[in-house]
Amino acid sequence: MALKTGKEYVQSLREMNPHPTVYLFGEKMENPYDHPMVKPSQNAVALSYDLVHDPLHEDLMTARSHLTGQKVNRFCHIYQSRDDLVNKIKMFRMLGQMTATCFQRCTTCDGGNIMYLATYEVDQKFGTKYHERFKKFFRHLQENDLVAGIAMTDVKGDRSLKPSEQADPDLYLHVVEEKKDGIVVRGAKAHQTGALNCHYTVVMPTRAMSPEDKDYAIAFSIPMSSPGLIHIYGRQFSDTRKLEGGCIDMGNPLFGMQETLLIFENVFVPWENVYLYKEYEFAERISGLLGSHHRCSYGGCKTGVSDVLIGATALLAQYNGVAKSSHVRSKITEMITLSETMYGCGLASAYEGHKTPVGNYMNDFLLANVCKLNVARITNQIGQLALDIAGGIVTTMPSERDLRSPEIGKYVEKYLRGVSNVPAEHRMRILRLIENLMFGGGAGGYIVESIHGAGSPEAQKTMIPRESNLSHKISLAKCIAGIKE
Repeated sequence: MALKTGKEYVQSLREMNPHPTVYLFGEKMENPYDHPMVKPSQNAVALSYDLVHDPLHEDLMTARSHLTGQKVNRFCHIYQSRDDLVNKIKMFRMLGQMTATCFQRCTTCDGGNIMYLATYEVDQKFGTKYHERFKKFFRHLQENDLVAGIAMTDVKGDRSLKPSEQADPDLYLHVVEEKKDGIVVRGAKAHQTGALNCHYTVVMPTRAMSPEDKDYAIAFSIPMSSPGLIHIYGRQFSDTRKLEGGCIDMGNPLFGMQETLLIFENVFVPWENVYLYKEYEFAERISGLLGSHHRCSYGGCKTGVSDVLIGATALLAQYNGVAKSSHVRSKITEMITLSETMYGCGLASAYEGHKTPVGNYMNDFLLANVCKLNVARITNQIGQLALDIAGGIVTTMPSERDLRSPEIGKYVEKYLRGVSNVPAEHRMRILRLIENLMFGGGAGGYIVESIHGAGSPEAQKTMIPRESNLSHKISLAKCIAGIKE
């Protein structure tokens, strides 16, 4: 087995046969992998491959597989220690710093680890053979250095109704036919981050289910080239700037993210790739495991992106000549404090991790939920401070074409300059980077995903009391107060 380079990874996507079916702006993409809308997100994933071969980052980016005994990309690793959990958070922060976006590969390791545990638990209760199936699949990912996304979020239709109660049964992904060699499924999964950059997707149930919902209680893996899979490319803020040429107005010209609505139109899944089938009792367990486990990861990646935003804000203050102003220094200090709070919470969840009955390690779920709730609040707070320092010019600035114009470029250069020794172009570039992260192409991954990714804040507020052992806290208070009942 050889660990892929970024170039080899991109080539492996191009070699998928057939290419995934993708629609953008109502038209079918002939070659999604060279499209300017897709390329920045592909670059972000490719970096996670290239850093493996960099001696400075190799230790953080790789691990030793307990399945094969071989060195694997850490994104394809089943965690074997608390150090593995901690190194994941550190790796995510580093990649956030290097890309200033969502690097889209975290679901491989987070989803892989929770399915490794969940399939074992299902087998223990029902005598099924899901765990060995999943181990075989994950070994395949490791040996071929592949990306597997997670498809969990159903479109849900009427949120007040259970899956089996919907007017249209396809609003939750479900089995429509059982065959001798597999099952046929239909439905859709929303918010598929980096789906076009994945070799596989792993489908999981999205919520608790009842006996009436058993046809919706399914988990499986399929190649992205599977017949019947259709991607409808999601719009992002300012996304057509990628089609304009130039690079300043994109804010982050090299890296980005993408989301698709993934349609399952009578997709066949062989039995060997099925990891849950009608065991509705475990639907909530799987969705809860992924939510709580994945929430810890946000303490790493969103901190890394925050580092970039803080750096951009501090640099802009220098360009504006206000870096030494006490109120500016105070705001940047607050931004740093908030960011490190996210990171500290993510690390704490990892350090408090524990070994599961099947042998892999899970982070502390209480701290993971606290981490994600903090992320939902803090990224917006950091962003507001950045906008405060940036000023109104971040939304009213002329375009790169104006700067390059033979007729009016001289005016843009003259009047958009801050301190005299810094070109106007430098100031424009850093303003566009701030814009990108707050309400441009990067805002989906930084602001919106920080709120809704891995579950909305209300999901964390539900889990925190469950995980906090409140009754123990009450007993402590009674003891200290001398209350005897």
